[in-house]
Amino acid sequence: MPPLRPMTPVETPPLQPSPAASSGVVVQPLAQQPPGMSSQLFVAPARGARLVRFDGDRNKGVDFAGSPGEPVAASRAGRVVLVSSALPGYGTMIVVKHDDEFISAYAQIGTALVKEGDEVQQGQRIADMGPGANGRTELHFEIRRQGTAVDPEPYIDGRIR
Repeated sequence: MPPLRPMTPVETPPLQPSPAASSGVVVQPLAQQPPGMSSQLFVAPARGARLVRFDGDRNKGVDFAGSPGEPVAASRAGRVVLVSSALPGYGTMIVVKHDDEFISAYAQIGTALVKEGDEVQQGQRIADMGPGANGRTELHFEIRRQGTAVDPEPYIDGRIR
């Protein structure tokens, strides 16, 4: 028998039936998350510094710094329910409905890359940053739980799962 060699990260060990598995079905946990998946409920939609934080009064979300053309990603999988420039002060905005409890909003974007009705995956590029209605390049991001704005930071930082 040849000597055993170390496994590389792309190899997986052969499946071994579990002694407790009476049905003969073997379930093996994923070695890593598939692309676009996260163990977090929400992920940060942009990489820039956080300029303004949630205060529940004047700011119902978090503002991220950015440069024109930088990606804006879906913070969680869902369906795009709004792409509009109709709300004063929000510039062009995308709203994604995740389930009956949560929506997320991405405002002051430069270019929307999705349209209403599109299904999006967590981490998918949905927009490009660009000068918003306020003339600066930044992303205003909100999470609403049952219609009420909540502080996004505990969600995107993984403190709430």
